[in-house]
Amino acid sequence: MESTEFNRVLRRIATVLSVVIVTLSLVAASTGILLSIYYEPAAGRAYQSLKLITDQVQYGWLFRKAHNIAGNGVIAIALVQIVVLFLGRQFRKSWLSAWMSAILFTLTVIGLSWTAMILSWDQEGFWRFSIELGTIEAIPLIGSQLREILTGGGAISTLTIQRLYTIHSYILSIAAIIISVVHLLSVLWQEKQMKAQLSNSEGDNLASSNIQGAGASLAES
Repeated sequence: MESTEFNRVLRRIATVLSVVIVTLSLVAASTGILLSIYYEPAAGRAYQSLKLITDQVQYGWLFRKAHNIAGNGVIAIALVQIVVLFLGRQFRKSWLSAWMSAILFTLTVIGLSWTAMILSWDQEGFWRFSIELGTIEAIPLIGSQLREILTGGGAISTLTIQRLYTIHSYILSIAAIIISVVHLLSVLWQEKQMKAQLSNSEGDNLASSNIQGAGASLAES
C-alpha cells in the first residue's frame, strides 16, 4: 500500500514537472523572439547588440534575464524529471513515450545551452567555445568535418555565429517546444490511465466486499 501511494505521489510530481517544463520552454522561446529583434548574429556586433538590449531597450534587461533563467532552469527541471521517472520505476512499455521524450528534451536543451555559448561573443564564451571545438575535432573520423560544419571553415567568425544562431533559434528551440508538449501529453495520458485503473480496482473491491457482506448475512439467517 505504501509503495502504491509512493508511486502515486511520484506520478503527480512528474505531471507537475512536465507542466513546468512546457512553461519554461515557452518563456525561453518568447523572450528569445523578443531578443532577436535587436540581436545581431555577427562577430563584434553580437556583444554590442546584447549590451544595447541590456542598457537601452526598455525592459530589455528583464527579457534577457528571464531568457537565461528559463533556459538554465529548464535543464535542471528536465534532469529532475528523469530522476523522478526512474524512482517511480516507470519502466513499462506504456511509459516509453514519456521516457524517450524526457531524454530527448534534456539533450535538446543541453544543446541549446551549448549553442548559446558563443552567441554573446564575449571573452568567456569565445574561449570556452574554442576549447569545445578542440574536443570536437579530436573525435575520430568525423571530428574535423563537425568542426568545419560548426565554424563554416577556418577560425571562429561571423559565419560561426550565424550557423550556431540558426541551429539555436530555428532547429533546437522548435524541437524543444514540440518535445516538451509531447512529454506533457504522454504524462497526462499515463495519469488518466492510472486513475481509470484505480477507479476500476476500487469498484472491484467494493463489489467484492458487498458480495461477502451479502453472503455473511445469508449465513447468519
